[in-house]
Amino acid sequence: MELTVRTSGTYRIMIERGCMDAVGERAGELFKPGAKAVVISDSNVLPLYGKRILNSLEAAGFSASLFSFPAGEESKRLSSIEAMYAECAARGLTRSDFLVALGGGVTGDMAGFAAATFLRGIPFIQIPTTLLAQIDSSVGGKTGVDLPQGKNLVGAFHQPALVLIDPDTLSTLSPRYFSDGMAEAIKYGCIKSRELFDMILREDVSQKIEELIFRCVDIKREVVERDEFDTGERMLLNFGHTFGHALEKLYDFKKLSHGEAVGIGMVMMAKCGESKGITKAGTANEIIAALEKYNLPTKDEMPAGRVIEATALDKKNSGNRISLILLKEIGESFVDEVFRGSLAELTGVL
Repeated sequence: MELTVRTSGTYRIMIERGCMDAVGERAGELFKPGAKAVVISDSNVLPLYGKRILNSLEAAGFSASLFSFPAGEESKRLSSIEAMYAECAARGLTRSDFLVALGGGVTGDMAGFAAATFLRGIPFIQIPTTLLAQIDSSVGGKTGVDLPQGKNLVGAFHQPALVLIDPDTLSTLSPRYFSDGMAEAIKYGCIKSRELFDMILREDVSQKIEELIFRCVDIKREVVERDEFDTGERMLLNFGHTFGHALEKLYDFKKLSHGEAVGIGMVMMAKCGESKGITKAGTANEIIAALEKYNLPTKDEMPAGRVIEATALDKKNSGNRISLILLKEIGESFVDEVFRGSLAELTGVL
C-alpha cells in the first residue's frame, strides 16, 4: 500500500511488511550516492533494527552511522537535541545529507526537530516502529520536544522526505503499547469516520492491521494537505489531546502513556459536549466501550480542576481563549473556541 502526501513538500508513505529493509534503495531515489546519514533511535529500538537499517543504507552506497538516546518521554528534551546536533556536526553532515528517525513518536518528533533545525534544515526519513507513530506522529511534519512546563512546546513544521511503515515491527510491541496506538486510531474514527470507529469497536483489528494503518494515515493525509500548519481543520487531530497532554504533564510523563492520556481526554471532551447539548447523548459511552476493548483507561483520579489548570500552556491557547475539539457525534467533529475561564464550569461533568 502506498500514499502520497502533497504539502509544501511531496513525499511517499509506504505501508508494507519488510519495507524497512528497502530504506537504502528508497533513499537512493532521493539522495546522491555517497551522502551521509545518521540513524537516530532509542535504546530499546536500536538493538532490534539498527543494524538492518545500517546495512541497507551502506549497501546502497551511503555513509551511515547510528546514534542512540535513552528510551522514554523523559529524554524528549533540548539536551537530547543538542547531543544529536553534536553527532551531526562530528559526522560532517551537510544539507545534502539526511537523518533517519527509527522508532516511536518520541524518536520521530526529536529526530524531525533536529533535522528541521540543524543547518536550518536537512532532510529526514521516518521509519516508525510503534502503532501510534505509524498511524499518527510520523506523518504530517510536526516535530518537537517537551519543556518542564508542558508537552511539545518547542518545535517546528518539517515534512519528512519519506515514510516507511513496516507492520512487522508491531510484533515487538508490548500489549500496553499496541493499545497505546489504538487510542489514536479510535480518535480518527471519532473525528472523521463512523465506519472506521465501528470496525475498531466490532472487529479484530489485529487481523486487518495494514487496512487500519492505511485508513488512519489516509485521514491524516487529507487533513494535513488542507491545513499543513495547524491553523484550522488540522486542529481536529487534537481531539482528546488538550486534557490528555495536561494529564501527562501532571504525572511528569510517567504514569500514563500518551495514548492512555488521550483516551481519557476523549471521554472528558465527549462528556463536556454532551453536558452542553452539543454532542449526541451516549457518545461518551461509545468511546468508553472502544477504549475498554483495548484495555485502555477511561478515567483518572486526578481532580478535574487540576487538569483544567494544567491546560494553561496548551498550544491551542490564543490569548484568553482556547480551541477545544468537540464531537457532534462519532465521525463528525468541529473546533470550538471558548474563553479559558469557562472551562472551570465544566469541572462538574468531568
